[in-house]
Amino acid sequence: MDEKLLANGGGKPKGHYALAKGVEDHQLGMYDKPLPYFGWGIGWFCFLGGFIFPAMWYFATILYFCNYYQRDPRERAGLAASA
Repeated sequence: MDEKLLANGGGKPKGHYALAKGVEDHQLGMYDKPLPYFGWGIGWFCFLGGFIFPAMWYFATILYFCNYYQRDPRERAGLAASA
């Protein structure tokens, strides 16, 4: 075998890449799931519901200041609008 091929990790010539996973490996990522409450997320749901039940704004403010958006960063805008 050529020393150049062995240094690159086997029988692959330099400059070629190998796939780390199979093509059929469809694993859902953390943010591929839809948000709760019809895709709005809890922040926008509390924002819109707060016009009818203002206590929902206080609930969303508590969630915002307790860093609830660390679980899913997509929730941050809605919680900030409610706060």
